[in-house]
Amino acid sequence: MIDVERARRETPGCARVAHLNNAGAALPPAAVTDAVVGHLRLEERMGGYEAAEEAAPAVEHTYTAIARLIGCAPAEVAVVENATRGWDMAFYAYDLRPGDRVLTIRTEYASNVIALLQVARRTGAEIVVIETGEHGLPSLDHLARELERGAALVAVTHVPTHSGLVNPAAEIGALARAAGVPYLLDACQSVGQLPVDVAAIGCDMLAATGRKFLRGPRGTGFLYVSQRLVQRLEPPFLDLHAATWTAPDLYEIRPDARRFETWETNYAGKIGLGVAVDYALGWGLDAIEARVTALAEGLRARLGEVPGVTVRDEGIRRCGIVTFTVEGVPAAEVSARLRAAGINTSVSPMEYARFDLAARGLPDLVRASVHYYNTEEELDRLCAEL
Repeated sequence: MIDVERARRETPGCARVAHLNNAGAALPPAAVTDAVVGHLRLEERMGGYEAAEEAAPAVEHTYTAIARLIGCAPAEVAVVENATRGWDMAFYAYDLRPGDRVLTIRTEYASNVIALLQVARRTGAEIVVIETGEHGLPSLDHLARELERGAALVAVTHVPTHSGLVNPAAEIGALARAAGVPYLLDACQSVGQLPVDVAAIGCDMLAATGRKFLRGPRGTGFLYVSQRLVQRLEPPFLDLHAATWTAPDLYEIRPDARRFETWETNYAGKIGLGVAVDYALGWGLDAIEARVTALAEGLRARLGEVPGVTVRDEGIRRCGIVTFTVEGVPAAEVSARLRAAGINTSVSPMEYARFDLAARGLPDLVRASVHYYNTEEELDRLCAEL
């Protein structure tokens, strides 16, 4: 069980706003903010290099904490600026060639699709979008058929940015593993609100952010790359952290996932990310999922009773992201009016998820995303304002 009163007490922002934009950036707990500011103060007092040296144990702990969170080894973790940078570092490490096929799904996020399209244009690789079956989920039968035809990579999003559905990541992983095809998972919206175990999912690479459901600092994220795969991937760019200059005309890339990092980094943010992971683990991801899922289902039920409001979430297993439209009112206007009333939501326009929203005839959506510190009263406030 989640002690909601304690969670709100430890989250100063809860006293100021009904924050239902956790899929954008969650309210951080005071412990995270204190860790970030504390390191910045240390840099202020003694200098950045010296502060990093003194804080080295806290920095290293972040790798251990992330490894515990997703069930991997610390050497399989790179800490990066954000989930997109982590995803890109993994994807652009692939030497795709004409005729190579990358399999993705209809609910894929715009940043990922743009990268897929860019590389396809450069290399002649082919992007294959798996058919959507019941409940808006990717057809596993179609995926299996396309894997039989051959593929260089499977790249999918665990939880879409614009829908409450949870894609069948483990089932996709089983098919990819059986076909011997590497599997890149965007877990930007799932890590922190759902238990995520890379071994159970069967992914070879996973990218996630700190600012969303993990409640970490902005400008932080991480990339998991399995030890069995990391030696085969050369990052799209290297520096003296990712590699060692061993001779005038030679370099050697480091053997672990930190080959995907750069030397300069936000040490305060990295330490804060570790504190955020510890904080989530302290509550327990099963407890967080239960609380978040229950709140979201309660919100969907409430929204269904508001005239002119239509809930747009698909899926069987659903999460803390709730999307809806208001008849005759653009999503941006709805979100702006809610914010003026002290209720934070977000907007998902078509260009964020063009494959999916265009197929469904939806130009935009309002997104209300709950977290365990939200209350039933805040959900009632949202519906009253609507």
